Amino acid sequence: MSLTDDYAALVCDLDGVVYRGHLAVPHAVEALRACAIPVLYATNNASRTPADVAAHLRELGLSDVGDAQVVTSAQAGARHLAEHLPSGSRVLAVGGEGVFEALRQEQLAAVSAAEARGQNGPFCSAVLQGYGADVTAADLAEAAYAVQAGALWVATNTDGTLPTDRGTSPGNGTLVAAVARATGQEPVVVGKPHAPLYLLCAEVAHDDPASILAVGDRLDTDIAGAVEAGMDSVLVLTGVDSAATLAAAPPSMRPTYVLSDLRGLHAAYASVSSRDGWWECAGHRRRVVDGGWQVGGEDAEAIEVLRAAVAAVHARLDDGDLDEQEARRLVSEVESRQ
Repeated sequence: MSLTDDYAALVCDLDGVVYRGHLAVPHAVEALRACAIPVLYATNNASRTPADVAAHLRELGLSDVGDAQVVTSAQAGARHLAEHLPSGSRVLAVGGEGVFEALRQEQLAAVSAAEARGQNGPFCSAVLQGYGADVTAADLAEAAYAVQAGALWVATNTDGTLPTDRGTSPGNGTLVAAVARATGQEPVVVGKPHAPLYLLCAEVAHDDPASILAVGDRLDTDIAGAVEAGMDSVLVLTGVDSAATLAAAPPSMRPTYVLSDLRGLHAAYASVSSRDGWWECAGHRRRVVDGGWQVGGEDAEAIEVLRAAVAAVHARLDDGDLDEQEARRLVSEVESRQ
């Protein structure tokens, strides 16, 4: 029995899970191709259209991925605006082509910053702000002017960083922060860690959120969003967050499952159990005593050892017996030995 057998569909993050920049994450493509349940790909990155993202996935080897399997935060943002504005309303689009196309799909008039420049008063009814590599200070200024004039402001996401094949670059959150600083206002945010993007995925999949498994590499976006949407979730340790950062996470950012990579989707999952103060996974036991580890039981796979360690630390953290720094230190010790 595999981990996915209890779910109707999978919603998979992209950056840090399937690829980093233009490069596939090891084992990701093979694992996703082997899935027996439908897979949707949900991304906070609103710069590209679903068709462009799907083409990228096909280039990586996911040859059966169709455009409709990709759901972006730009689509979630456009859907939110369509629910609050009359059809044909002008919306200032800040970001890449993905933002413009999402608005057009919802029968809203996408207005570029260049088209809005020089217009006076409430020219646009709303602003949809998403990431775009070519977004300029002048574009952000137009967004600020529109918001100050009363436009409804929706941000696709507020990720502070964006992983690439060259390293980490500033994400849409830094651009949103600039407009917020200028206007003194905050946008409606539809991407992860908020629920709308995941709920749109459930709508596309025609399934209840509780029957869908969300997969991601970031606790503060992927996992927190799944918790808010009522989905079970997998943290895969191939991207931003590690077992050590998970150790200090609050309950609102804790995944249902932890995998070293996506191959774990097709294996039986060894869960953690507790007894007499010990936390056990696959026969490996450990507990925290006097600020250090006490270990017993059998040898286990590295990921199973980490699951037991994280569970033991979470129990002490929730009881107030550890602080976040101590929690990270303890799991870092285990992680460094695996």
